[in-house]
Amino acid sequence: MKNLFNILILSLLIYSCSSSKVNKKDITYFDENSIKISKKDFDKKKQTRKFLAITIDSTKLKLTTREKRDTLNNMNKFIETLEADFNITLDKNKPIAIIFYPGEYNCNSDSSTRLDYLKTWYNQLEYGLEQVANIKPLYIYKNSKGLENYDEQLDWRQDPNQFIEKLFFKHHYPCSNSFVVISNKGDYISYLGEFQKEFLWEAAKILK
Repeated sequence: MKNLFNILILSLLIYSCSSSKVNKKDITYFDENSIKISKKDFDKKKQTRKFLAITIDSTKLKLTTREKRDTLNNMNKFIETLEADFNITLDKNKPIAIIFYPGEYNCNSDSSTRLDYLKTWYNQLEYGLEQVANIKPLYIYKNSKGLENYDEQLDWRQDPNQFIEKLFFKHHYPCSNSFVVISNKGDYISYLGEFQKEFLWEAAKILK
């Protein structure tokens, strides 16, 4: 009976390993327009850093553009909701900049020397943003785990009912924070994943 049990376990392990190999071979790749492409073309486009790979299911990977430009349907309603949810008053003549923290990932969980670096980085970001648009960013998070690695002076607020996430950051993406800048007319520029400070400054300059 014991030998039979061992054989059964070994068979399950072999089947599991072979299934994994089949799954890897059977992955289908799609571009940002949901058109099927080869893995080679998928990897080539991803390497441009203009796209992120998102998982549709265990057998499908799709590219999504990191930068998106669009317009909100109802800017007044957006401002009302934002002010109510976060208990703030916004200047309707200025753009709104939001830094969005999705939660802790393996690549942003290392806290060693992180605090000093982030403090300097965000001080520079805020200084540049104030110079180009005379605004400060709102810091909004989906999941607070890992925020202890950030400067305590940053005023992080939880995203209630996934309001910001559903509007601008619907896809899961790897590592770091994203941003969105919205003009007072509702035009916006969003960027998924790790970004350079200059990207946010340029977006604010365009939309102010």
